[in-house]
Amino acid sequence: MNEHDERGNTMTGVDPGRLDDQQLMKELETIHRTRHDTLLYGSNDALRAHNERMAQLEGEYLRRNPRRPVAAGRTREGARERGAGEATAPHA
Repeated sequence: MNEHDERGNTMTGVDPGRLDDQQLMKELETIHRTRHDTLLYGSNDALRAHNERMAQLEGEYLRRNPRRPVAAGRTREGARERGAGEATAPHA
């Protein structure tokens, strides 16, 4: 099998399942760092490829880390609590 996944003529990179944990984190950091510019300035094809690759990498991370720590404020309940606190705060 080729180490690159090819869809049409688009290279999407090494299969995330073949990356070690450190390589996977480096790939995730890079793709998240480039996300904003791709959204704002990339072609439709570039954005589609970026979306596909991000989904592959994030899916692999979640598969490897099903019990990853979740911050309370990043849950629906935490957001509701945060929202309730803001609603009672005095406005200037």
